[in-house]
Amino acid sequence: MFSDIAQYFRTETLPHIWCPGCGIGTIMAAIVRAIKTLQLDQNKVIFVSGIGCSSRMPGYLDFNTLHTTHGRALSFATGIKAARPELDVFVIMGDGDSAGIGGNHLIHAARRNIDLTAIVINNSIYGMTGGQTSPLTPHGKRGTTSPYGNPERPFEILELVKAAGATYGARATAYHNQLLTKLVIDAYSNLGFSLVEVISQCPVSYGRRNKFDTPADMLFWQKEHAFKAGQLAVHEEDFQIGEIFKSQAPEYTREYEKLRQRLREGILNG
Repeated sequence: MFSDIAQYFRTETLPHIWCPGCGIGTIMAAIVRAIKTLQLDQNKVIFVSGIGCSSRMPGYLDFNTLHTTHGRALSFATGIKAARPELDVFVIMGDGDSAGIGGNHLIHAARRNIDLTAIVINNSIYGMTGGQTSPLTPHGKRGTTSPYGNPERPFEILELVKAAGATYGARATAYHNQLLTKLVIDAYSNLGFSLVEVISQCPVSYGRRNKFDTPADMLFWQKEHAFKAGQLAVHEEDFQIGEIFKSQAPEYTREYEKLRQRLREGILNG
């Protein structure tokens, strides 16, 4: 029920603008339920986004929010966390914000292992600007810029951030929304850069070009093609959900504070 999380929304901005059948609203509710479970102080939570369908999310949320330029969500979030490390910073991104124009920022946020909770809503296409192929569009799938099928391989975004230095990575879907809430809680609880990829449906720009008749068909596809650790993939399009990796490494803001203290002590000691 919406009433149990209404306090976290700017209700005067609702209803939202997303297309009927879009998964972003479901994902937004799952994220908010994670914050409620964690009992975070609303005044100390910050949501940062860039440009795109998913990036409209902070406009509906009653936290400190920042709607920034395309691909730069992690840059702004890094600045906030570096200046005010006590704040809880969530970064909402889509295909382009994270892996296209924002790809370089993604790599370096992971390399720094800065304590941000990044959520990438992967609907496999640029939905807001007309359905162009994105860096996360599966091979062979159609978009306005790949009308005969995408010839490129997509980024495996969790493998990318793991190799760059992130210490937590997980995946859920809009269908598996209760799992998503748990994974957001776990990602927040990790000290370091955490990324949760959420497979979402885009029935208008992606679904109608790729033989999905209804949004429900896309949700059933998510259900049928997701498998958990210990299970085996059956189809080429199958993907794992749940926690994908977790490790430990020095966290950026804590390392910076140690450096600051050493410099301060050195100056005071002459």
